[in-house]
Amino acid sequence: MNPISLFCILAGVALNAGAQLLLKAGTNAVGHFEFTRANIVPIAFRIATQPPIIGGVACYVISLAVWIVGLSRVDVSIAYPMLSLGYVVNAFAAWYLFGEVLSVQKLVGIGVILVGVIIVARS
Repeated sequence: MNPISLFCILAGVALNAGAQLLLKAGTNAVGHFEFTRANIVPIAFRIATQPPIIGGVACYVISLAVWIVGLSRVDVSIAYPMLSLGYVVNAFAAWYLFGEVLSVQKLVGIGVILVGVIIVARS
């Protein structure tokens, strides 16, 4: 994989992970909600107007474009497993930004993901 291809794939992963984190920040601002017939429009409006959610959707759109460029250069059997790196990024970012717990079990899982990505990337 050449440097530009790797950049496209990793940028797609980073943008996808960033989108998830922004969506979480937006839902944290809205708070817990239930969709019912009575509140579906007001809740949908609150969600749709949250700046972090708008940013998250924008990150998804950009990540899609970057991902398509990456897929034009890299086999999907190599590129798709790289998306797993988003789990790693999000786990640490959620710990840092939102105070989520990084248990030993999660850290072991992250290690397994990293080993798997390395194995696939070298194949």
